[in-house]
Amino acid sequence: MPKPFPKEFRDDVVRVARNRDPKTTLEQIAKDFGIHATTLAGWMRKADVEDGVKPGTTEDQNAELRELKRRNRLLEQEVEVLRRAAAYLSQANLPGK
Repeated sequence: MPKPFPKEFRDDVVRVARNRDPKTTLEQIAKDFGIHATTLAGWMRKADVEDGVKPGTTEDQNAELRELKRRNRLLEQEVEVLRRAAAYLSQANLPGK
């Protein structure tokens, strides 16, 4: 997998694309920067979401969601361990054993 372009580069390309002359196509800008037009279109969509122009989840929201899902998995594992421990200990305290 190729190394991703630096954020500063992506931001600069998107800025140039947004401020382009009406006669200049996105394909030409992408070619000038040595990237594919589809890549530029994706960067522009992502920038629109980050800027609040289009609906969607931002990078910060995605990071928070990943962290919450990770934390939720950990808590579910802890609950399972405690549930099993409680079941084991309740069996150990039965009268007549």
